[in-house]
Amino acid sequence: MIEVEVRGDIEYAIRQLKKKLQLDGMKKELKRREYYEKPSVKKRRKAAEAQRKLRKLRSRMARG
Repeated sequence: MIEVEVRGDIEYAIRQLKKKLQLDGMKKELKRREYYEKPSVKKRRKAAEAQRKLRKLRSRMARG
């Protein structure tokens, strides 16, 4: 559970909450669940994410 303690400045607390949601991946998840995603589109998205993850891992391994 994500919590943000408000100490005076509400705008600052909102920015902190948004940052925590983004780092946790919840913001992306909520946006993705906003509309129905067809199974074929979901499969393509998952495959693209896996490719990106693999490419990122390979580039890290090549650097050192």
